Amino acid sequence: MSRKYKFIDQSSLYFISTATVYWVDVFTREEYNNILIENLSFCVKEKDLDIYAYCLMTNHFHAIIGTRGRPMDKILRELKQFTAKRIIAAIENNPFESRKKWMLRLFEWSGRRTAGNEKYQFWQHDNHPIWLNSYDVIMQKLDYIHQNPVKAGLVDKPEDWRYSSAKNYYTKEQTALEVILLE
Repeated sequence: MSRKYKFIDQSSLYFISTATVYWVDVFTREEYNNILIENLSFCVKEKDLDIYAYCLMTNHFHAIIGTRGRPMDKILRELKQFTAKRIIAAIENNPFESRKKWMLRLFEWSGRRTAGNEKYQFWQHDNHPIWLNSYDVIMQKLDYIHQNPVKAGLVDKPEDWRYSSAKNYYTKEQTALEVILLE
């Protein structure tokens, strides 16, 4: 793996991007979105994660992150392990989930292909951390994150996407995650 995709300086900011296996559109349901958002909030409060910008799409999320101590790769690994278990359990127990069999079959198939996996694999393994080593790179990634739902045709304006920090940047209002960051 190249140094381009590693956390090489824990005191720096990084752009990360992670996706569900096979880009399964799990995050079309509020219940599953809330699990991820709650766990991101937990990592901010309890695991030294700093989130400066984020956007949760239907099958992936982007963020600009830093840390107040714990290594970022360990925080993200724990976040992904915990959210995977909780979201899969929520899918299994959701009597209204019409895509249940299809999604669980894909997660199971992916899990079987991964050594050391118990049953399911929910997240792709990588986070593609990109070191934000200049103002221009930070601004480019910030714009990329917030424009993601616009480019996908989901909203007309970045600040209209519910699961994004764009509202805070464009309207100066605080979303739930930013309130936690300020505590």
